[in-house]
Amino acid sequence: MQIPLEISFRHIEPDDEIKAFIRERVDFLGQLYDGITTCRVHVSLPQHSRQTGHIYDITIEVRVPGTELVVSDRKGDRPERQHLRIALRDAFAIVERDLKIYRQKMRGEVKVLDGMLQGKIVEIRHDRDFGQIEATDRRLVYFHRNSVIDGDFDALKVGDTVELVARHEDSEIGPQASTVRKISALKYQP
Repeated sequence: MQIPLEISFRHIEPDDEIKAFIRERVDFLGQLYDGITTCRVHVSLPQHSRQTGHIYDITIEVRVPGTELVVSDRKGDRPERQHLRIALRDAFAIVERDLKIYRQKMRGEVKVLDGMLQGKIVEIRHDRDFGQIEATDRRLVYFHRNSVIDGDFDALKVGDTVELVARHEDSEIGPQASTVRKISALKYQP
């Protein structure tokens, strides 16, 4: 069964190749979880910056019985988001992850972690004793001075790579790290 799909574009001309790519990714979501009732994909080009050019905003809404999974991929002016297929690929990767988690919860499966979560510090406020980490799973995770293992909070800076343990239950400000430890830079290994 093909999942009902609604695609909308704002400030860009729809292209048959992109529509086919979106349909292909939605069909793959249907293979991951057969309970999807509808899917909406909104693609917009809201801004133009002289430094970075056009940056695409992607919003994907997937309805499943009892809830709706929404991904709004608007995480800064990363240069790779100037390419529509890459922006779509990244947004669908987040939906796929969320859908797998939802499926595991519905089946009562227990998630086994492969290793420590890693990320980069994107904000640090030494004067207020906190910072934020963009984890490799694309969550923004808050941390406090007391969560830094080696106690060297003042030596941390934006861009540092860290290993962290995020609490499972979110607080009012979102996910929080209970443990943060600086590590060497992340390296791509195909």
